[in-house]
Amino acid sequence: MIDRITSRADYERLRRTFEWECPEYFNFGFDVVDRWAMEQPERTALHWISADVERIVSYAKLSERTNQLANALEQLGLQRSQRVLVILPRVVAWWETLIGLFKAGLVAMPGTSLLTPGDLAYRIKAAEASAVVTDVDGANKIDEIADALPGLTTKIVVGESQRPGWHSFDEIIDSSDDQPPSTQTPSGDPALMYFTSGTTGMPKIVSHTHASYGIGHTVTGRWWLDLHSDDLHWNISDTGWAKAAWSSLFGPMICGAGLFIEYDTGRFNPARVLETLTDCPITTMCAAPTIYRLLIQQDLDSFEPVALRHCVAAGEPLNPEVISAWNQATGLTVRDGYGQTETVLLCANFPGVEVKPGSMGLPTPGIDLAVVDEAGNRLPAGREGQVAVRVEPHRPLGMFREYWQNSQATAQAFHDGWYFTGDCAVTDEDGYFWFEGRADDVISSSAYRIGPFEVESALIEHAAVVEAAVVGKADAVRGQIVKAFVVLAEGFEEGDELAVELQEHVKRVTAPYKYPREIEFLPELPKTVSGKIRRVELRERP
Repeated sequence: MIDRITSRADYERLRRTFEWECPEYFNFGFDVVDRWAMEQPERTALHWISADVERIVSYAKLSERTNQLANALEQLGLQRSQRVLVILPRVVAWWETLIGLFKAGLVAMPGTSLLTPGDLAYRIKAAEASAVVTDVDGANKIDEIADALPGLTTKIVVGESQRPGWHSFDEIIDSSDDQPPSTQTPSGDPALMYFTSGTTGMPKIVSHTHASYGIGHTVTGRWWLDLHSDDLHWNISDTGWAKAAWSSLFGPMICGAGLFIEYDTGRFNPARVLETLTDCPITTMCAAPTIYRLLIQQDLDSFEPVALRHCVAAGEPLNPEVISAWNQATGLTVRDGYGQTETVLLCANFPGVEVKPGSMGLPTPGIDLAVVDEAGNRLPAGREGQVAVRVEPHRPLGMFREYWQNSQATAQAFHDGWYFTGDCAVTDEDGYFWFEGRADDVISSSAYRIGPFEVESALIEHAAVVEAAVVGKADAVRGQIVKAFVVLAEGFEEGDELAVELQEHVKRVTAPYKYPREIEFLPELPKTVSGKIRRVELRERP
C-alpha cells in the first residue's frame, strides 16, 4: 500500500486500490497504543509542556497507566458500554482517560472545560452518563448540580486528593494493577460520543464505534497529516472538540507519531504559537483557520520554525488569502481538510497533490464522496448540491453509527443509500470540491443563491478585516440580502466610510451581486464551544 502520497498519480492509485479492513474485535488502546508500547516502548507518545514543567511520556508508560486506569474503573463498579463524561483541559490525564476508557469497554464523552453547570447537566442526563472524570474546576461545577444527577454514581477528579464524594484520579491508578484488562470489544460496540455543536436546537449525540475512529482515522493520520513515527505533531485544539480526537489522538497514534501538547490557561496568544514553533522540534501542525488568520496578523519577517515541514487546517473552510500569506512567510502550504463530528476525514488537500486555494480538495481514499441532489442523484461538475457519503451497499469505516436515541435525526441523515452531511458544495472538472455553505446557511437573494463563504473570503482579503461572518437577512423585495458581521484589525475604526470601502472591495473581488448590503462591526464573533461561528445567533440579531 502507498505509504506517502507524492503525486496525483499516487493519489489516484490509492483511491482505486484502498479497501477497509475491519476485524471482528478492535480496541484502540490494545491494538494501537499497546502495540507501539511492545514494538518500541521508549518511543515518545506525549511531549507535554506548561509554563515551568516539561514531561515526556513514552508509549510504554502510557500503556501501563491506561491499563491501571481501566482496571481501576472496573473495580469502581463501572460496566461495559456505560457512558463517562470527560471534562479536562490539555493535561496528560485527558489522553490517559480516553485510552483507559476504551480498554475498559466504556464510552468516552469528551467535552470542553468551557461548559457551564447547565450544559453539563444536559449532557449527563441526555446520555445517561454513569461517571465523570474532570479537574477541580469541573468538579466544582458538577457539585453545583449533583442533587439533580442521581444517575451519576462515580466521580473522579484530577489534581485533588481529598474531595468529599470524589475519587482521586492518581490514587485509583496508583492502587491498581498494570496488567492488561481482559476486555474484548467488538468493532461495532460504541466507544465515543460527541455532542454536535449544531446551528439550531439542542445538541445531538453522535455515537462512534471502536472501529469507526480507531481504524477510520488511518486515512487522516497517514495521508493527510502525513505522519510517520519520527514526527512530533502539534494540534492546537480544545480537548472537548472532535478535532482533538482526529488530530490529537487517533490519527497521530495510529502512525506511532509523538504528540506535542502545550498547556496554557490564558487567552490564546498567537505570538506564543510562533515562539513555540521556533523553540520546539514540532514537525507537523494542525490548527483551525481562525488560528492561521491570527498568526498571519503577527510580524512574520523573522519567523523561522525549527522543524516544521507540514501544516493542515480543519474545522471551517480556509480562505485562499490565508494560505497565500502563510506560504509567503514560511514556504509551507496549509492543506485544508474536511470532515465532521460524525465522520473521519472525507475530503482534503493531500501532500504531493496540487492545491487549489480555497478548495476542500479531493475525496479521501476509502470514501465515496459526491455532490448529490435531495434524492441522492450524483450531480455533474458545476452543479451545487449537498455533500454526501455513499453508505450502500458498503458502509465505510469512519462513519458514526447513529444519533444516539434520536431515530428521526438519524433517518434524516441516512437515506437513499447516502449519508447527507448538510453541507453544500460544487465540484470542478478535476474532481475538487468547493464549499458553498451549510444547507441552511445558503442565501437566496433576487433568485441568486449566494454561499456565505465566498463573501467572507472576499472580506478577509481586506487589510481591515480579521474575521467575518455572513448571513441572509429577510428583505421584502429581494427575499434576503447579504449581511456581514466584521471584526476589525488593530488600527482600523468602524464607521460608514469603512463599510462602503468594504462593500466596494467585495464587488471588486467577487460577483457584484454578492456584496453585503449591510455591515455590522463587532468586537468578536459569537462561536460555539468548538470554535465554529454561530450564524444562527447572528441571524437572530435585530
